[in-house]
Amino acid sequence: VEPLAFPSQRRLPFPTHTSRDSINSSPRRHNADEEVEAAPMGLLEVPPEDTNRCVRGCCRSDAIPLHLPAASFSLLSPIARGSESTVYEARLGGERAAAKKPVLSTSDDLDKFHYQLQLLCEMDHPGLAKLIAAHARPPNYLMFFEYFEPPNLADKIHVEEWSPSIQQVITIASYLAKTLQYLQILGIVHRDIKPANILLDKDLLPHLADFGLAMYQKDIKSVSAENWKSSGKPTGGFYKKNMVGTLIYMAPEILRKDLHTEKSDVYSFAISINELLTGVVPYTDLRAEAQAHTILEMTYTEQQLTSAVVSQGLRPALALPESGSPPSLLSLIQRSWDSDPERRPSFGDIIEELNVIQKHLVTYSCPLSSGSVNLSRNSKAEVHHYQEALNWFNQGELLTKKANKLDYAVNPWSSSFDQSSVSVYRPTLSWGSFATCGRRETMEDTHFMLTCLSEEKDVHSFGIFDGHRGSVFLKSTF
Repeated sequence: VEPLAFPSQRRLPFPTHTSRDSINSSPRRHNADEEVEAAPMGLLEVPPEDTNRCVRGCCRSDAIPLHLPAASFSLLSPIARGSESTVYEARLGGERAAAKKPVLSTSDDLDKFHYQLQLLCEMDHPGLAKLIAAHARPPNYLMFFEYFEPPNLADKIHVEEWSPSIQQVITIASYLAKTLQYLQILGIVHRDIKPANILLDKDLLPHLADFGLAMYQKDIKSVSAENWKSSGKPTGGFYKKNMVGTLIYMAPEILRKDLHTEKSDVYSFAISINELLTGVVPYTDLRAEAQAHTILEMTYTEQQLTSAVVSQGLRPALALPESGSPPSLLSLIQRSWDSDPERRPSFGDIIEELNVIQKHLVTYSCPLSSGSVNLSRNSKAEVHHYQEALNWFNQGELLTKKANKLDYAVNPWSSSFDQSSVSVYRPTLSWGSFATCGRRETMEDTHFMLTCLSEEKDVHSFGIFDGHRGSVFLKSTF
């Protein structure tokens, strides 16, 4: 089996750029002056394209400086450390930036640095963490990116315990899908899509980062079992000289040692969006990441989890409709993590479906009136309602008759009753999620309320299901 190829001398075409007016625009060129003006690099200038090259001459750009004066940058405190690189907060041309310093122990590491730099010089899209400069000559090999304030999406979910609205989930999913469609157009496969590699801007819009594993589809080679190394833990990654994915986000075909394709990225995208909906680490019911990984490693060996995903169709617990997730969104997630890559939708299909869901999604806050929930000054009950054809009056009548096994001689709860009749009960149902701490599969703090039972203004029925904070709900309601 041939090793993974990182061609060190192959020249790429000139970089293509996208308009920042649209996150899904097709590639177009900018001239160097236009891009320099937009990049946050202070007084740094981009040399002429014919001289703006890495030390090998294989990487070049008309928009991104590839050789920096020593006085133009400084590395500050580390942001993140990994086995292959360290990311620092940095100053570049007087501006804040994130600097990635790779660990270059072998010639293969150096080949990989230049290959990644070629990829990054080729890309320009608002949904990416943008490369703004590089130092591609010894002794300090560095890449500089736009700086995003922490947390990333994983920390937002698991450390800050963020519970996004359905509208926010759809927005993040749409932006991310459009970014991945852009990579598909360029023939690039990311190969490590997960919340930890998704950065958030001040508007909570996603920006895909970490292209250390990304490759052109045409350069991806078959990987044999003999060449795989692993950490032995289900939360770790697989290696073949370089890591080729994080296990709990990896598609079954990758675990079977098949080729990584765009549809493999679709699978990882689905796992990540479901994680955003549920708030828990995949294959666990825990929100805290460190604790969840410990439990996961105690529950499965790497081989057991791999076998379950590949042979038994194991997937993370799907978000429940009771959480407010539109059934069409849950269906999209399930189809996107199908075992057969050919049955998964493309990113173009995903974008179209998310647009339809967005049009039908209505997010609102319960008004403080009859049928609503009175909350404390610092609390807000947000109800996510997906419009579907369902007659709650008829459903209620049928369920009541079934429960009591009686045929009532009363008028049904329907639009056909006599509006002048004062004896007919017309219920108002309010429901929603009071908790602000999660969308866990079985731990949702959900309530319902039926007001004015039998037309008595002071008689109400309410229920709280599985609530950590049920007492808080009661205090704020009564």
